Amino acid sequence: MRRLPAFAVALGALLTLLAASPALASSYRYWSFWDGGAQGPWTYATQGAAARPADGTVQGFRFAVSKDAGDQASRPRTDADFATVCAGTPAVAGTKRVALVIDFGLPEDSPSGEAPPQTGPRTACAQVAPDATTAEALASVAKPLRYNGAALLCAISGYPKQGCGEPLAQGAPDEPKHGAPQHGAPQTAPAGDGGPSAGLLAGIAAVAVLAVAAVRQSRRRSR
Repeated sequence: MRRLPAFAVALGALLTLLAASPALASSYRYWSFWDGGAQGPWTYATQGAAARPADGTVQGFRFAVSKDAGDQASRPRTDADFATVCAGTPAVAGTKRVALVIDFGLPEDSPSGEAPPQTGPRTACAQVAPDATTAEALASVAKPLRYNGAALLCAISGYPKQGCGEPLAQGAPDEPKHGAPQHGAPQTAPAGDGGPSAGLLAGIAAVAVLAVAAVRQSRRRSR
């Protein structure tokens, strides 16, 4: 009869840890990448900045606090339109043109003490080598860029000055006040990518050990 209460206590502790896990990292503050083709709706860029866009395409970037579901992330706030962005950049043999839309996002999404360098999206036409990557096209028109050790794009034109895809717990003080943003995961997942943290896993393992020990001790006493 003593076996059930001991196991129930351990199981209750385990369930408490599991219930708390979704709140550990619900959103991220980061630059997401978008593909606009030549013209049309934005689609989440699954290859990220390492992609090699074709001549005449549009690549978009949006800074925002977002959840981790790529196709619902916060999109650039202007349409993809290669003809408009690159109208003043004539074609040159041996190069390609890539239209870039850079959206620095809303003030509510800014890290503490910072603000977007401009209120609306910035557009630029990058004229680069035929085999240039999206990262190289972006670097040609929007320096300085900043990356972390996992090659995650952290800043465009120096914004933001610090931070890189950091997870934000639900209800954090700097969570945007305009409601839950559209969500998406960074191309390279930052530490704490929405799954159980190392501390949580360690806690679960410890509770499991305690549960086994409780059952064994209860069996010994019942003999």
